[in-house]
Amino acid sequence: MEKVRAIVGLYLNPPDKALVLCVGEKSQVPALERTQPVLPMGLGYVEGVTHDYYRHGTTTLFAARDTLDGKVITSCKPRHRHQEFLAFLNHLDRSVPGGLDIHLIADNYGTHVERWFGLITQQAIRRGSFRSVGELGQKIDAYVASYNLHRHPLVWTATADSILAKLQRLRKVINGTSR
Repeated sequence: MEKVRAIVGLYLNPPDKALVLCVGEKSQVPALERTQPVLPMGLGYVEGVTHDYYRHGTTTLFAARDTLDGKVITSCKPRHRHQEFLAFLNHLDRSVPGGLDIHLIADNYGTHVERWFGLITQQAIRRGSFRSVGELGQKIDAYVASYNLHRHPLVWTATADSILAKLQRLRKVINGTSR
């Protein structure tokens, strides 16, 4: 309960001279080269995407979303280990203006950064054709740049009490004591 209250407090009332970042990673993002071009959607038929492809490796996409203005800071790494995560944290440190305290919220399940990973997958990666991991990384960088131009702040409305009440109701259902 203390962690829920602390995290929600960061969302609803971030400290002065501080930056609150939601951090996550999307591992095993494949650089797939389609054997046929994607056919556009037309009258009476859906978009045509071949199921044949060449695999050119994978990347891990690390991302941090600023809860105040929605800006996303990313980095692609060849592997998904603690060394790469530490390198990403160092990248964040270099990317944040000096004089700010940094609060990181990690493993925030299906919210904020995880939703952003869904967007980038849907809008830039899923139907793409990439001849290399480098080309995939360039597409990711271009998407991030465009996204950041039109970003929106995170609007958090749930209170810690409402979240804890939902958890209590869920616990009763799971334990069979909701009657």
